Amino acid sequence: MPISACSVGPNFSRPTPPKDAGYTPTALPEKTASAAVTAGEAEKFVMDRDIPFEWWELFRSPALNALIKKAFAANPTLPAAEAALRQAQELVKAQQGFFYPSLTGGLSISRNQTAGTLSPATANGLFFYDLYAAQLNVSYTPDVFGGNRRQVESLEAQAANQRFQLEAAYITLATNVVSAAFTEASLRGQIAATNRIIDSDRKALDILRNQLRFGYAMRIDVAAQEAALAQAEATLPPLQKAFEQNRDLLRVLCGNLPNEDLAETFDLDSIHLPQELPVSLPSKLVDQRPDVRAAEEAIRSANAQVGVAIANRMPQFSITGGYGNTATQWAPLFTPQGVFWSIVGGVTQPIFDGGTLLHRERAADEALMQAAYQYRSAVLTAYQNVADTLHAVVSDADALKANVASEEAAKVTLDLTHRQQQVGYVDYLTLIQAELAYQNAVIARVQAQAARFGDAAALFQALGGGWWNRKDVAMGEGQPSGPTSLGAH
Repeated sequence: MPISACSVGPNFSRPTPPKDAGYTPTALPEKTASAAVTAGEAEKFVMDRDIPFEWWELFRSPALNALIKKAFAANPTLPAAEAALRQAQELVKAQQGFFYPSLTGGLSISRNQTAGTLSPATANGLFFYDLYAAQLNVSYTPDVFGGNRRQVESLEAQAANQRFQLEAAYITLATNVVSAAFTEASLRGQIAATNRIIDSDRKALDILRNQLRFGYAMRIDVAAQEAALAQAEATLPPLQKAFEQNRDLLRVLCGNLPNEDLAETFDLDSIHLPQELPVSLPSKLVDQRPDVRAAEEAIRSANAQVGVAIANRMPQFSITGGYGNTATQWAPLFTPQGVFWSIVGGVTQPIFDGGTLLHRERAADEALMQAAYQYRSAVLTAYQNVADTLHAVVSDADALKANVASEEAAKVTLDLTHRQQQVGYVDYLTLIQAELAYQNAVIARVQAQAARFGDAAALFQALGGGWWNRKDVAMGEGQPSGPTSLGAH
């Protein structure tokens, strides 16, 4: 039902997007740094590139694609969000029913006795009688000041808000699965590196113990190596705990119980880094982010509630009518002799209510103000998310390059120190320090690789996740359209 000129209260208009909005004070580099390692490829920023809904497919991991498909099919958060959307749409239709007259029918049958001190109630003079009555009642409340139209508008906005909440649920679920998959790949790499470190420490300890037995090593060297091995072994259980807990998370995200394992597994070499990253124009971000769009609909709902509060202080008009038939026997119930009818028009105007309606109107004004500031906060957060992610993409690429160089240098240092220790130029403590430096470099490199995958996924999420390109749900009643002028490249 469109809002007519007689609807009291302010008419809604979409908030104006921020002027001269941008993501960074200075221009982004054309592409990121690169390193000769998995996830070390240079990534190029492509401005105004549309985002596919299935953005995770850009990582070219069949296991990841299969896992997200399972999550979409079995995770309970999606059907819950869909049910909330359907509920909101039904509430809109329920409220629209108040635009029409209400018609009710009734039939009553009673056995009665008139008091002896009164005249008989029936024409035949009997004090005992049956009474049959059939009646139709019609009532209608004209929406003179648009209070119901504003209420419908508010509920339509709430339904649109739920639609954006549904889109956000899809994006969040996909991002959580992707993040958990990358975390598994990172932990798997860290566990493998830690196991290699432990194996190396054990071999070194065996050599030292043999040398001690033949007098070629000192006991302090053996003790130092034993401490190094124990330290390396102590780092393994926390990684294994994090790995198993992350697997639990993946199972639950896919709708499984923790004891129902998944066939899909992930390591860094099975994932590919996208070579091109989309960067939406800043002016389009407020249309692409479902949380911002949901906040906008919250403003529209609160705006309409101001009109509802104003309309409640206006005169209320009503029209009621009744038509029926009554008789003391069933057979003549529908004959003309028993017909009765009535029609009543009324108007009520609040005169004194202790300030209730006035304060409700003021409360609605404040709710509108709150929604407006919450929208502004959502917009600022959206731009910050993109800016933070863009900075992370660039910085983590530089960090991976530096970590690879650090690992290579640490490996050279370790090899040289090992040869020097064999010929007696350095003691074994120096070798342990060189090995520890190399171990830390390996772990840091694995973490930096996973960070680059995570940055790419975070950028897709920060830019809206491509929900407007989702094909499996048709846009229908209460389902707002996606961003405009988003051409695919």
